[in-house]
Amino acid sequence: MRRFYFDHNATTPISPQVLEVHAQVLVEVFGNASSIHHHGQSARRTLDEARAQVASLLGCGRKEIVFTSGGTESDNLAIFGAVRHRPGAHLITTAIEHPAVLRSCERLEQDGARVTYLNPDSGGAINPAQVRAAIRPETALISVMHVNNEIGSIQPLAEISRIARQAGIPFHSDGVQAAGRIPVDAAALGVDLYSISGHKMYAPKGVGALFVRKGTALDPVLFGGRHEGGLRAGTENVAGAAALGEAARLARERLEEESDRIAALRDRLETGILDRVPETRVNGAGPRVPNTTNIQFEGIEGEAIVIALDLRGFCVSSGSACSSGAVEPSHVLMALGLSKQQAKSSVRFSLGASSTEENVDALIDSVEQSAAHLRRLSPSWVSHA
Repeated sequence: MRRFYFDHNATTPISPQVLEVHAQVLVEVFGNASSIHHHGQSARRTLDEARAQVASLLGCGRKEIVFTSGGTESDNLAIFGAVRHRPGAHLITTAIEHPAVLRSCERLEQDGARVTYLNPDSGGAINPAQVRAAIRPETALISVMHVNNEIGSIQPLAEISRIARQAGIPFHSDGVQAAGRIPVDAAALGVDLYSISGHKMYAPKGVGALFVRKGTALDPVLFGGRHEGGLRAGTENVAGAAALGEAARLARERLEEESDRIAALRDRLETGILDRVPETRVNGAGPRVPNTTNIQFEGIEGEAIVIALDLRGFCVSSGSACSSGAVEPSHVLMALGLSKQQAKSSVRFSLGASSTEENVDALIDSVEQSAAHLRRLSPSWVSHA
């Protein structure tokens, strides 16, 4: 059976160009980047080049990039690193963050920190005025994601950063779903800390980066050698960093053209489903990243649609991959004001490089057929059309 992939927010396949770089560095650049001999210095040069490529994508300086094992570690380093030296600190974040941020904040609460969780509007956006109103004298960090992983909503980071800067508070953003999909300029956004992950942008799993603005106070959370400017101990994953660097280079080259192409396909998919499947609506249809739509199917369990589409050769998701298998409905959709049943009746479609008009149209057909079949099986289903 031919399969079509519409779950790029969960992970992306490695691009051929990135795979080539990764494999070459694994074999040829095997030295420890801390060694002073030939092989070590070759690894150091490769690492420096990758750092420059990632910095170019994020609009920052090469020395402001810290390589990590992925988005989760980058978020943890930013949050714990900014707050651990502040006993009794207060943090501001949102109710729709990725678990890497929410669980970190919960852990800090157990250690005595206070956290304010801001709710978005029905479109998925945080009002900057909420951030301003939540600031306290002891506020040590503001963390607001750039793009939401479930609904694709884009947050007004530049406005929030101005508020943070006026108050003298460091500002972190989880940019895992933004980097490579929309323009990211760390200087223009005004962020002090910004997390990205390789496997969301056609690089391998197990590598990511944290932008740390020069002068930002940050403590390490891993201890050992003086790697990554003393912020991330451990022998560097040179091949992973090189792959991330190549992915960043390709994303920067293709960003505008690919963004326009993907947005048109997303709109085609969204319109097709809404027109042909009764009782459907988009969740959080505010300003969004081009590749994401989250659609509610009244009267159908989202998991049932995911399974039905998988049997037809289409890979989609009923929410965050990091929360798959969870019994509870999506915390993101609940924060938008949806009921538990509405949240459980929602499906995320996230497009990427492999998406075409042909497979989008095929997906629309399969969604229509799957929804009709599942509703016929439900004795309680009554259409309001």
